[in-house]
Amino acid sequence: MAATIQVEKKKLKNPPLQIHHLGDRVLRQSAKRVSKVDEEIRQLVREMLRTMYSSDGIGLAAPQVAVQKQVIVVDCEPDNAANTPMVLINPKIIRSSQKLCTGQEGCLSIPGVYLDVVRPAAIEVSFKDENGRPQKLMASDLLARVIQHEMDHLSGVMFVDRVENALALTNELQKNGFSTKDVKSLL
Repeated sequence: MAATIQVEKKKLKNPPLQIHHLGDRVLRQSAKRVSKVDEEIRQLVREMLRTMYSSDGIGLAAPQVAVQKQVIVVDCEPDNAANTPMVLINPKIIRSSQKLCTGQEGCLSIPGVYLDVVRPAAIEVSFKDENGRPQKLMASDLLARVIQHEMDHLSGVMFVDRVENALALTNELQKNGFSTKDVKSLL
């Protein structure tokens, strides 16, 4: 299931793409399905991976870099050179577990903010890989959480929209220079 696209897992002083932050309208737009997986998409994936590694991330969605396409990259082990990243194009959750779990999330678009979010513990997701081939994946634990978090970005949803503890949310956002008016609560 690992991607065939490889980039060096290192921090670049000047990553190829700019990550947009909470409050930027581009993060609230819905991404469009990718109709054809071609070299342009693969180049986007390489740039997204380089940008993600440069920012110490484990997941990145195209809308975070102002590209309104349904493309996400995930690498839950960025420090492990042997672990290859995943590329999910047009991802769709087919099934979610009834069991929910709470876990701390952060986001490259909201640096410094880490809060608890409740999500299904396991999911089954269908997607196309970087070669345009249909794939299915059962994911649980951290991988399931990262995929759901990144897929939210494709619908213009940020993890802070799912935070239940309003006081912690307000404190964390203010402490890190973000405004609560940019949160669109889904609760």
